[in-house]
Amino acid sequence: MEVFAEYLARIDNPQHRARTEEVLTWVTKKFPYLKPKIAWNQPMFTDHGTFIIGFSVAKHHLAVAPETAAIHHFSEEIVQAGYDHTKNLVRIPWDRPVDFSLLEKMIEFNILDKADCPTFWRK
Repeated sequence: MEVFAEYLARIDNPQHRARTEEVLTWVTKKFPYLKPKIAWNQPMFTDHGTFIIGFSVAKHHLAVAPETAAIHHFSEEIVQAGYDHTKNLVRIPWDRPVDFSLLEKMIEFNILDKADCPTFWRK
């Protein structure tokens, strides 16, 4: 979590900081083999040099970016969880609980789907 310390310290709202830290800590513990890093000013996790998932803080939500393929694959479940999404990110409102089982599925999907991916992003 040291890699995210500076990012977390810059989050002004204590509740937003705590929620973001909770999610990043959960990913770190659940998937200890993923590499945590800051890129494009946001926390993210990679596997063998390929992007798996990223996060960013917005005024009304925590944005989760698992790439378009994962969002498309889980679109129905994202909506069922009560989250809004675009083709590139899922918005978890600050006043809603985090659906960790859905987050786990998206991360596992990307790990498996990108197992042989030699590039950072999907092509």
